[in-house]
Amino acid sequence: MAARQRIARQLDGIARRHGHTQAASTSQRHDPLDAWNCLTHRNSSSGTSNSNAVASSSKQPLADWPVTIKDNFCTSDVPTTCASKMLADYRPTFDAAVVARLKAAGACIVGKTNLDEFAMGSSNVHSYFGPVKNPAKQNSNDEARAAGGSSGGAAASVRAGLCRVAIGSDTGGSIRLPASHCGVWGFKPSYGLISRWGLVSYADSLDTVGIAASSWQDARRTFQLLSGHDRRDPTSMHPRTRQKAARESQKQVDRIQQSARSRPDALHGLRVGIPHECFPAELHSQVLPPFERLVDFLTSKGATVIPCSLPNISLALSAYYVIATAEASSNLARYDGVRYGFQAGAKDDGREPAKTAAEVYARTRSQGFGREVQKRLLLGAHALSADAFDNTFLRSQEIRKVVQRDFDAVFRAPNVLRRSQADEREEGVDVLVHPCSVSSAPRLDATKASSSPMSEYVQDLLTVPSSLAGLPSVSMPTGVAEDDGWPVGTMLTAQWGMENVLDIVASVVDQEYEPKDGLR
Repeated sequence: MAARQRIARQLDGIARRHGHTQAASTSQRHDPLDAWNCLTHRNSSSGTSNSNAVASSSKQPLADWPVTIKDNFCTSDVPTTCASKMLADYRPTFDAAVVARLKAAGACIVGKTNLDEFAMGSSNVHSYFGPVKNPAKQNSNDEARAAGGSSGGAAASVRAGLCRVAIGSDTGGSIRLPASHCGVWGFKPSYGLISRWGLVSYADSLDTVGIAASSWQDARRTFQLLSGHDRRDPTSMHPRTRQKAARESQKQVDRIQQSARSRPDALHGLRVGIPHECFPAELHSQVLPPFERLVDFLTSKGATVIPCSLPNISLALSAYYVIATAEASSNLARYDGVRYGFQAGAKDDGREPAKTAAEVYARTRSQGFGREVQKRLLLGAHALSADAFDNTFLRSQEIRKVVQRDFDAVFRAPNVLRRSQADEREEGVDVLVHPCSVSSAPRLDATKASSSPMSEYVQDLLTVPSSLAGLPSVSMPTGVAEDDGWPVGTMLTAQWGMENVLDIVASVVDQEYEPKDGLR
């Protein structure tokens, strides 16, 4: 109890220092609860008691850790809005699987975080609650910068000191891109390892629970707690598959550690691949110096750096947006204003009263969804139409398989999900490393005023391929851009189920790497 009250006082102190006081938590407010608009709701029970949580004990693994939850996870004690007018008043009757596990582990859920509406966006500007401001340079006179999306509120809440760990979702980079822009750790585990039950769906075959934290150790500890089979989630990997991956992962770890024992270098025997396709024309030169310094660090620790190729990932972004929008079009069809959520009035906007159920349905969706969501739903509906299905949706699924095979071809470890794949490849690599974002965080005014419909989508260029393949990937805070001083991250990716291999590298970086700018 005392710890929860201390956390509440600390949050209020942070708000006061930045000119904010706790406002009433209503689902249609427009006044931010914090200086960066990270939070959509404060959990009023976080400072007193929590009827849904197990009493906190020092023996619990996350005892009194302050944690924020992205506002597309169901929570029984706080509204779940998905940052949309459509769900502005929706209060679930249950907790998502990850929320229940966190509460049982003693975590203190301090609030829900802002996001792009229904997790559709890369800058966190498409929100019913307004954009999230990047807190990475809190004392700077620079123009406000975007926090990245769609989990901008999650990464920003960690960077602003509002929590120790933030839970978000990652569909095509939604936890890693904001982590890169805010200068924190952003981890997307292998698809299917953490239950999605209670996560409001965007694209079922891509949605993954992600973790943002100020250290890799906190992210890893949270992942270990949340990972596990859940019968309620049809995409949750079966225990036999998990055991197979654990055996293969341990085999890879033992090999690396055995090689390192004969040398003083912690990463001796590790093979790091740098895909040359991950340096596209859109990549800004500002992100290269921090990346190169990290590669030099890995080499100094004994890692062998190898150029490699993923020849088809240039097709990944277009395939991703076809698949994601098609699945979103199907998933969001349930928001009709009848069963729950916003419903447009029978007469509105000075028009004649709606005469049919279909007309009420159309007005509800037109008024309840923001422009970005509407655009993606239309794109998805087109992809699923009879005229376009074969040449768009099915073709994109074929590209997805090709991208997955590209990854399998470069990794040393076999993919335990592919029965036909051969055993370990000696010439392969253990991890891939490349910049996480094409630039540092864009200015908020530039993001809002951009006339190019593709400018925001390009932000996902480097994170989408591993999402299509369902691979574990982490954005590591590795410095700031030399021209503007804003954070940039480096992304590390491993074979499916090889989180322990990622851990070897991420732990060394977290404990020993010192960026030139002293970001951490």
